[in-house]
Amino acid sequence: MSRQLPIAGTPEVRAAALRDLRADRGAVVGIVCVNGLAAAAGLVGPWLLGRIIDTIQAGGSDVLSRVDRLAFGALVFTIVQTTLTWWALKIGYRFGERTAARVRERFLKRTLALPPRVADHLPTGDLIARGSTDASVVAMTLRYAVPEVLVALVHALFLVVAVVVLDPLLGLCGLACLIGVAGAVRWYLRRARPVYLAVAATGAELADVVASTAKGARTIELLGLEQRRAQATESAVTQARSARLGALWLRTVLFPWADVSLALPVVGVLLVGGALEADGVVSLGVVVTATVYLRQLVGPLDTLMLWIEQLQGAGASYARVEGLADVPDEERKPTTHVGAAEDGDRIQVTNARYSYTDDRDVLHGIDLSVQPGERLAIVGTSGAGKSTLARLLAGLDRPHTGSVTIGGTPVADLPPDELREHVVLITQDHHVFHDTVRDNLRIARPDATDEELYAALDAVGAAWLNDLPHGLDTEIGDDTTLDGASAQQLSLARVVLADPHTLILDEATAQLDPRTARRTEQSLAAVLRGRTVIAIAHRLQTAHDADRIAVMEAGELVELGTHSELVSAGRVYGKLWKSWHAESDGQPGL
Repeated sequence: MSRQLPIAGTPEVRAAALRDLRADRGAVVGIVCVNGLAAAAGLVGPWLLGRIIDTIQAGGSDVLSRVDRLAFGALVFTIVQTTLTWWALKIGYRFGERTAARVRERFLKRTLALPPRVADHLPTGDLIARGSTDASVVAMTLRYAVPEVLVALVHALFLVVAVVVLDPLLGLCGLACLIGVAGAVRWYLRRARPVYLAVAATGAELADVVASTAKGARTIELLGLEQRRAQATESAVTQARSARLGALWLRTVLFPWADVSLALPVVGVLLVGGALEADGVVSLGVVVTATVYLRQLVGPLDTLMLWIEQLQGAGASYARVEGLADVPDEERKPTTHVGAAEDGDRIQVTNARYSYTDDRDVLHGIDLSVQPGERLAIVGTSGAGKSTLARLLAGLDRPHTGSVTIGGTPVADLPPDELREHVVLITQDHHVFHDTVRDNLRIARPDATDEELYAALDAVGAAWLNDLPHGLDTEIGDDTTLDGASAQQLSLARVVLADPHTLILDEATAQLDPRTARRTEQSLAAVLRGRTVIAIAHRLQTAHDADRIAVMEAGELVELGTHSELVSAGRVYGKLWKSWHAESDGQPGL
């Protein structure tokens, strides 16, 4: 049963954002300082404009020369402001790129650090959405929002201070008219977070439904589940659409309200300033300067309003990306090591029970002992619990009761690095990276020589290497592509390089044709002689070659013994063998 991925709370997101800012504090300080200079330079132009108006009103013989000097000064400071603003944005964009990379790397490290048994139960679609869509939103926000918001904040602060210093009465009048903007923002922020979290969550759910439908397309078609999956997809689309409409409704209220509110300060100062100028309290130049300041204030405030809306979506994405840090890590003792002892590398399963949903056990009191160097085959019908037992043996899951130990130490308590040295689980699922054959193999052992790589591929019967255009340097995905059988052999070659003492094969050769599968299993048996091999056998011929056979039925271990013993007993395995043998001879099975 999939767990729900956690979402970081507001304090956690705020703390993460502060950490990212502190990590590049030099750039942040640079943005603030340079933009502060730009904002200060921007205040000179309107002030000089007011001086020009007052100079013209005062008149005089040299009025034109004074106006020219003031106008030239305004032009110079406008160029200075433009240059400094460009410089501040350049610093900010570089900061954004570095911080976005830091966020992505942190998410990737957290994902790779998840214990396999935790990661396997996480909703894949949601995890993909967080690593792609949400991470991209956060990266875009850090790239553009931080510099633009800082620039707008500093500019707005300087303008507010300037208009108050210019004339306190006009300044207070203009600020009073901004109450409408504050009210609009307050109303929006109180409602935005849950709405944007719902947008992100429903988008992830839609991605999960689409991905799972595409992945299981053949099964869906085989079982005639097209209509059911279509309904599930339609339901996910409806929920995503509803959530996005909710966010759209908030925007349709915020922006018109804000646009009207941003116009009020200019109107208010013009009305009040006109009355004060008529009474001789202030000069016309002061009124014009205050009006220009407040008109300039509309620009940064409008930028802030736009980013406030976008920051809600980015905040929700940031919370989802940072939420991965809160994924509960099942208890693992990092200092636990396999004991030397008389147990050696013996695997012992004692009264192990396991349930995926906590309400019904799928394994019932399994008792099993696997000796070092033994080849054990686990057989049974579909759903008998074979793969679940394999996961317990590999330490990917922990039994709810009982124990699974290796050398007397619980397998699930071993640190990942040490666990891989002792036991490796290979399933029919595999991954080939878009890289050279050499680098694909060296994932298992980075220091492996070319001779060892060739030997590993030869051990699993990968004769296709001789047909590659550049041998080990062949780029998979560019120079060539591997079919399912070849990709599985590449995966098995990694196991040979990893050299664990216990290997668990869960239908690892299911995608190989019978002849290739038989040859691969024989090669593995030869290479891993003296090591423990536990095979989930879907071909009874594989079980026939094993030292012992464990028979699973309905989550219970019902038989255990050699091939000859179990055939002679004539119970579950004997009937399976008789049926399979009859079919292989071209006779009807039982």
